[in-house]
Amino acid sequence: MSNAPSSIVVHASAAVLAEAVAARLVTRIVDAQSATGRAHIGLTGGSIGIAVLEALRSSSARDAVDWAHLDVWWGDERFLPSGDPERNETQARAALLDHVHVDPARIHPMPPSDGPDGDDPEAAAERYADELAAAASSGDRAGVPALDVLLLGMGPDGHTASLFPEQPALHESERTVVAVRGAPKPPPRRLTLTFPAIAAAQEVWMVVAGADKASAAAMALSEAGPVQVPAAGARGVHATRWLLDREAASRLPPGLTRLASP
Repeated sequence: MSNAPSSIVVHASAAVLAEAVAARLVTRIVDAQSATGRAHIGLTGGSIGIAVLEALRSSSARDAVDWAHLDVWWGDERFLPSGDPERNETQARAALLDHVHVDPARIHPMPPSDGPDGDDPEAAAERYADELAAAASSGDRAGVPALDVLLLGMGPDGHTASLFPEQPALHESERTVVAVRGAPKPPPRRLTLTFPAIAAAQEVWMVVAGADKASAAAMALSEAGPVQVPAAGARGVHATRWLLDREAASRLPPGLTRLASP
């Protein structure tokens, strides 16, 4: 796991947070594309994750992105049929991807339960790991492309992606994508990146809103272990950014450095 220190930015509300993250994401993508001609990002689901995509869709700055040279991946997915409204992919397409000129070949959704592997999440996880490996270059870590930004959310229990407390997937050290069965939050079957894949991202952004996340955020930022609070184990190579609204930040320990926006 990378040891990139965490920075913390607190915004006034969930709405302001979504707009600020969208603006920050445009800048990061443009910088990556200016340097290499392309960019890779990883998306998350959840209400705030989708709100970020909606804010990006509405932003006048979105045209600064060269959408044709952006690769889009996912940190986790609900193992449901293609087009199911609960799939992160379905929500991301409705919020943003169907409204910008992304090359369809550069959109890399995790396989659905009615995909080429049928109702077999383990085979679907292996397929996605192979797709990540095919896109990786020789210098990339863990056999996955170096995502310029991996957006992640966090649940009230401290889970991130579909890495839930005390679950076997937390201990995976070699595979980059695994199937999750018996997730404590429905649906019970999911696909998720593992810690080795997350740790290969150049920057990990934990985007968290809501008072129900405050206790978990405080634990994750107080050196809690990733087995108990998986979000504590999500670290990027060069940066790990916690982007919070005031409610989610309300229980942070005194002394943590953070920048509060108006």
